[in-house]
Amino acid sequence: MELISRTDTKIPHIALVSSTLDLTFLKTAFEASGLNVRLSIYPEPGFKDADVAVAWNPPHGLLADMPNVKMVHSIAAGLDNIFADPKLPAVPVCRVVDSQHALGMAEYAIWSVLLFHREMDRHLQNAAHKRWERPGQKAAQDYTVGILGFGAIGRTVGRSLRALNYNVRGWARSPKEEAGIATYCGDAQLPDFLNGCDALICLLPLTDATRGILNADLFAHLPQGAAIINMGRGEHMVEADLLAAIDTGHLRGAVLDVFLKEPLPEESQLWTHPKIFATPHIASMPDPRDVAAQIFENATRVLAGQEPLNSGSRESGY
Repeated sequence: MELISRTDTKIPHIALVSSTLDLTFLKTAFEASGLNVRLSIYPEPGFKDADVAVAWNPPHGLLADMPNVKMVHSIAAGLDNIFADPKLPAVPVCRVVDSQHALGMAEYAIWSVLLFHREMDRHLQNAAHKRWERPGQKAAQDYTVGILGFGAIGRTVGRSLRALNYNVRGWARSPKEEAGIATYCGDAQLPDFLNGCDALICLLPLTDATRGILNADLFAHLPQGAAIINMGRGEHMVEADLLAAIDTGHLRGAVLDVFLKEPLPEESQLWTHPKIFATPHIASMPDPRDVAAQIFENATRVLAGQEPLNSGSRESGY
């Protein structure tokens, strides 16, 4: 990455904007890193004057009411929550690219697959009731893991599971190739991909085409006793369909790290269902200092009239 000269650039004014997340941690990271910026946190007075909006689930229409904004920057890899704003200004929208992010996702995926493959879900329930059972074990090579969304992160997850000898298959909208992994593409091949999956990992981006894709129709193509692992977006899941599929016994259970509404409401059944393991969107979290450094680099670029790094596409939604 070619860094630009700072000598002729103004001090960036950065506003931290979210309707769902306390971004104070990011302000602390900027301050600890010694980066020369002016920071405002929505809804503090003066935030609307910022040059750059750092956003996560920003209130719709708010960014359009910031007359000086030259770039909107996510705090993570996902951009769907920003592109969802129908009044989003016509400025670059950039993501954080973290070299460790995919490895963190792979770690979470391995834990989730092992939970079901080695029947730890069953053993945890048995332990709670002081029940001693020793079921037979299935070899990893006989356990099929499907990865729905076979982009860069999906490939890293797939390779990590293959290294443990799992039978891995991947699905994407367009054709992909990966040594040792069976790949499928397009709507026509989706049923064949789903058939035979013991565990299904969702790593799709959120678009109009993928919203609600984890629904009763998709679950029906999975074999009896399959497990769901959602590491994509909460909007991929039709929660009522998941609960019904588990309660009827068609699905074994689920690990969920993302939800339609975050934080997950206390009254949600997903917290208390005995066959659902809910975690608070922690599958992989970047170092806040790295996030601050990338935002600062892009802020100085746009203020110097240069193209920022890692911008997203409004057309694709990611």
